[in-house]
Order: sequence, then structure tokens, then C-alpha cells
Amino acid sequence: MYLSASLTRWSITFVAVAMSVFHLYVAFFGPPDAYVMRGLHVAFALVLSFLVLPGLKGTADRPSLFDIALLIAAAACALYPMANLNYIVNRMYYVDDPVLLDYIFGIGLIALIMEATRRATGSALPITAACFLLYGLTIGNQSFGIMLDQLYLTTEGIFGIPLYVSATYVMLFILFGSFVERSGAGQLFMDFALALAGHTSGGPAKVAVITSSLFGTVSGSAVANVMTTGTFTIPLMKRTGYRPAFSGAVEAVASTGGQLMPPIMGAAAFVMAEFLGTSYLAVAAFAIMPAVLYYVAVFAAVHFEAKRVGLVGLPKPDLPRLGEVLRERGHLFLPLFIIVGVLLAGYSAAFAALCGIGSVIPTTWLRASTRKTFTPMVVIEALEAGARNTLVVALACACAGIVIGTITLTGLGLDFTGVVLALSQNSLILALVLTMVAGIILGMGLPTTPAYIVQVALLVPALVKLGVQVEAAHLFVLYFAVLSAITPPVAMAVYAANGISRAGLVESSWAAVKLGLTGYIIPFMFVFGPSLLLMGDLDRILLTIVTSTVGVICLAGGLHRYFFFGTARWWESLMLIAAAFVLIKPGWTTDMIGAGLVGLTIASQILLRPSEPEPVPAQKRGDAS
Repeated sequence: MYLSASLTRWSITFVAVAMSVFHLYVAFFGPPDAYVMRGLHVAFALVLSFLVLPGLKGTADRPSLFDIALLIAAAACALYPMANLNYIVNRMYYVDDPVLLDYIFGIGLIALIMEATRRATGSALPITAACFLLYGLTIGNQSFGIMLDQLYLTTEGIFGIPLYVSATYVMLFILFGSFVERSGAGQLFMDFALALAGHTSGGPAKVAVITSSLFGTVSGSAVANVMTTGTFTIPLMKRTGYRPAFSGAVEAVASTGGQLMPPIMGAAAFVMAEFLGTSYLAVAAFAIMPAVLYYVAVFAAVHFEAKRVGLVGLPKPDLPRLGEVLRERGHLFLPLFIIVGVLLAGYSAAFAALCGIGSVIPTTWLRASTRKTFTPMVVIEALEAGARNTLVVALACACAGIVIGTITLTGLGLDFTGVVLALSQNSLILALVLTMVAGIILGMGLPTTPAYIVQVALLVPALVKLGVQVEAAHLFVLYFAVLSAITPPVAMAVYAANGISRAGLVESSWAAVKLGLTGYIIPFMFVFGPSLLLMGDLDRILLTIVTSTVGVICLAGGLHRYFFFGTARWWESLMLIAAAFVLIKPGWTTDMIGAGLVGLTIASQILLRPSEPEPVPAQKRGDAS
């Protein structure tokens, strides 16, 4: 039996809006006790997940009576520590044995979190958590009581740092993104990008890069970014001559970078701030230049590809004018500026998100064209969408807490560090490659946030022990967890883009790898040159920024067989790729070698290359790659 559609609809809206309002209330008045805050957060997430993600066959958003029973049990298990707060706080964990109710509610919560996470993200993360649980009880030699203590009756497991970050920061920023989307900012981003780059060579692809980078700052999800901006940019790229596979790859790669782009980035960035014991602003500061380089490389790649094939831009008269765009909708950028300003003023990320949310509706009142955007119903829709969009992160963080709690209790992290050091034979390069492979594999099966969390516990200590700066080590593992979204064979952002482009999966996947290859190189650049993270002397930072920018442009040119003076011959492409790899390692010697290779390439192009070919007529552009 199923609930009626109308009752289900009202129940979902009520729970989702209540969840959002609760988090706004806490952000304004201050958080309660950890068990209260985190318990209510996971209780809301579980109840909502069993309402909107039914496990038995039926229509969407139509839970069965079995689902209703599960959500009631989930709420009881999640709220048990809050209801017995004095008992939980005053007992001596690892000394006092759990009582029968602790076992009942603790086992219930672990099982229900795994089931809800399976419904929200697939089987990979629950299976991973189950494997770690089994390890703790067998090889880890921990008793069931101690494991339950760690995972349920302390803040070292399910109610640990990942869930804390989800409850205090991530929920608010997802709510902010939900309000911004409904303010009309999406159209602003699109028109802004069209006005800037639509008329240039390969303009639609550049529009995709700019729009996805802007949208990514407020969405933090590669797949959501693709589905939002790609519905416009991918058909536009195909119409102007780009091959379907390349069109989808551009959107997938550009959307993936949104999780790396400040000021908001993705949920994992907030977890990183907690693990590093620093402010979110500090994380955004050292992440900014690598993210900018990522988008510079993608932008350069689509430019070189367009020039090589001869694609022209869109007719200027058909494009919006930048001045008009800014006059009509430019005020919708204000909430982003407010968030950055509040962070720079030294306030917490949660307060910055609250200020951003509070500024969205008043901002729409500044122009007649957007003044009537937010009706009471739209506000309710935004609150509901914010809660729904939080489900994946909240459940993934709760499930990742099971993994982290087991690793901490058993000391597996130290053992794994020893394994990595032994396999790499204390070679930093080999350790980085092993970490890269592990990060991509974990990212293929897990959402970005739990993939990053697991790597922090298992891989980051080994990198730090080999001399990698701790901030660089954390950002290194985050990059490859993110880039798994465009890495075959499980490339979720490419899958999403293919749904729009209708291209072949293999062709699109390798086009995305080629287009985003610089993203795989950038983490090695900031490991060997931490000045790229804006750390160190100013002159060293400036030099690193210049050489890194030149390097990523050279790599894009070499891979796409075009540079500033025309199509690149095979030896010119090799010199550009060699220059890019040489410039990875900071130092005057490598910088001079890289500059010499770039100079030789330019000289070769000027001396040997005929004038640039005329653009290919529209009817002959179908072979663009």
C-alpha cells in the first residue's frame, strides 16, 4: 500500500521546509548541543529520504507503508541520543558498557543510514561502510560494544566532523544556491557569458566554460551543473559546428570544476576547513589559483580547438549586450559579493551563508524586471529544494562517519600510511601517483565529500610524512575525487552531458579527459610549488602564477595541435607539451627551459607556418573534434 499522492506531496513539503527553517533558525540564534544539532539534521535527512526515495516499486514520491515504518524508526534512532543527552554526556565511553536500548537504536541507525544512503547515492558507499565495519570487528579486533560506542555514542563516528559540517555549513550554502537559482541568476550567468565571449571563435564553448564556472560557485555539483547549463550550451555548440562528443565534454569538464572554484566550492571544502583547523576563507584563498588555472586551461583548449577547425562565433547582433545585461540583471551578483565580503570581514562561513540567503530576496527588489520573482510559493519551493538537495551530502557524511570512526578506532590510517610508504619506497612521485589512482577510484564509486574524507584518513598522512605541505596534500586528494566525474569508465558528469549531446560514451569520455588533462597536472604543480597556493614570498608566488599559466596554456595548445600563430606541427605540439611538464616543477632552471621551448615553438610557427586558413564554412564543420 502507498500513501495518497496529495498526502505524500504535503508531507514532503512540510518536512523539507521544516528542515530548512530549522537550519536557518540555528544559523541565526546559534547552534544547540552537538547531539541535538547533528541528531536533528540526520533525522530530517532520513525522514525526507524515505519519503522521496521509496525503496519498493512504485511511483516517484509515493512511499509505501514499509517506507513510513522505516522513517519513523529512523527518526527515533537519530533522536535517541538527544532525548537521553544527560546519560550520553555523563557516561564514560569505552568504559561503561552500552545498555540494551543503546544497542537497539545504535544498530538501527547504522542500518537505516546505510539503506537511505543506498537509495540516495547507490550501493558503493554503504558497501564501503559495511566492509570497514567488518574489518573493525574481525581484523581490527574490536568488540561490538566498543564499535557501537565509537560510532553512535560519541562524536567520533556518525555524529562526527563530516555530519557537523553538513549540518552547519553545507545545508546553508545549498539553501543559498536554491534561492539564487530562483532569483534569475542562471539567466544572468548565461547572458553575461554570451555577451563576453559569444562572438569569438568557438564562442558557444567559451560560453559553456564561463557559465559553468559561475554556476558552479553556487551549485557545487558537477551533474547538477551539467543539467542546468548544458541544456542550453550543448545544443548551441552542436549548432555552431562542434562535434557532439566534444560539446558534451566541454560542458562536463567545465561543470566539474565548479566544486573547485571559490568562493563557495563544494561541500568537501567545508570539511577540509574543519580537518585543517582553519577558516573556510583560508581554504578558498589557497584553492583560488589552481581553480583559475583549471578554467584558463579549459578556455584555452576550446579556443585552440575552434581556431584549428575554423569555427566562428555567433553573430554579434543576436547576442545580448554586456551593458544591458548588467543594467537589467547585474544586481543579482550582489549576494555572491556579500558572501565574499562577510568572509573577508572575518565572520564564519555559516554567518556568511545566512547573510547571502537574507540578501537574495531584497536584491531582486532593486530592479522592476526581477521585483516580482519571489512570491510566497517560490520561497517555499526554494526552502523545499534546498532540503532535497542536501539529502545526498547529509546521508553521505553520516555514512562516511561510520568509515572514519572505524579507521580512528582501529588505527587503520597509520597502517595504511605504512603500506603507501612501503609501496612507493619513500618516493614522493610514486606516492602521489598511487594517491591519484586511489582518489579517482574512490571518487568513481563515492560522492566527492565521502571520497575526500576517506582519503584524508588513509592517504593524506602518508603524503605529509613524505614532506608534502598539509594544505597541498588535502587539496591534492580533493582534486582527484572531483576529477573522477570526468574519468572513464565511471564518469558521471560525462554521462549527464551525453544525455543532452547524444554522443557515444567512449568518445565523449576520452574527449573529456583530453580537455581536462590539465586538471590532472595542476595538483602535482601545487605539491611541488606550494607558492601556487599563495603561500610564501610574494615574488615567488607571482613567478609561479606566471609560469603555471604559461604551462597550462602550452599543454592545451599541444594537446589540441594549435598555438597562437596557427596549427601546430607534430614537433611543435611535442615542444609545447614538454614545456608544460617542465614548468610543473618550480625553479629557474626549469622555468628557463620551459621559456626556451615556448620560444622555439613560436619561432617555428612564425618562420614555417603559412597564414592562418580561412574559417570552414558552416556546412563543412561537422568533423570538429
